[in-house]
Amino acid sequence: MSETVSGEELEKINGYAREPLTEDKVFVFRVALCDNDIDRDGEKFSSGALEKLAELFKGRTGIFDHDPKSSKQTARIFDTWVETLPEKTTTDGEVYRRLMAKAYMVRTASNGDLISEIQGGIKKEVSVSCTMGKKLCSVCGADMYKGGCDHEKGGEYGGKLCYHILDEPLDAYEWSFVAVPAQVNAGVTKRFALREKQESTDKSYELALAREAFEKDVLRLSYFCKPFMSAKRVKELAELMTVTELIDFRGRLEKQAAENEEVYKAERESFITGDYKM
Repeated sequence: MSETVSGEELEKINGYAREPLTEDKVFVFRVALCDNDIDRDGEKFSSGALEKLAELFKGRTGIFDHDPKSSKQTARIFDTWVETLPEKTTTDGEVYRRLMAKAYMVRTASNGDLISEIQGGIKKEVSVSCTMGKKLCSVCGADMYKGGCDHEKGGEYGGKLCYHILDEPLDAYEWSFVAVPAQVNAGVTKRFALREKQESTDKSYELALAREAFEKDVLRLSYFCKPFMSAKRVKELAELMTVTELIDFRGRLEKQAAENEEVYKAERESFITGDYKM
């Protein structure tokens, strides 16, 4: 069921509408955008980054699979806040915090099924698209955007785990419903737009950042697909692809991962009902 919309919230919503909307015309829901825990990519948002992103994501539109077509627009964020859960800690021992948002959709004949899927928990996982100013090594503090260091994510150095801290957000673009989550606790994935290198116009630098992001997505998605391929083999294939080929490959993997999830769900239901056959 849509959350009850207060007068204050309706006022915020109408700040984005060209014509005033009434409570019965909107569907409102909450979404966890990102958090400060270490995710499957070995990265985390800093607490300060969450606070800045809370401001940047106000008014940002929700789409599907980061497809920028206007036809893919489905919802808009009208309020954000950073939620602290003092009873919960992150992998690296910090108090758990996450960026929460309230989004609204205008009820129409065409989005009834989507609203039902959101209410039923089918459409749940989301991914944020933003630009970060810094990506810091947790061991030595080196910025990956300024040469980096020799520490590798996932490794331990003097008993300290290496991961990258995403800090100083520069802009937020959109958030998307996606099939496969990367962040374990928040149930979201993240996607970064190319960070402009302020001190250089070197396009090879931007291309390297794009390749890094797409190769990580391909490697992560391969774990959810059949037939199984070793991480080493997937990495080797990704390194041989152009960025355009990586984008296409990632899209096919996302589709296959979503299809596999439906198969697993059907198998689980069959097992519960006793209809499962070996």
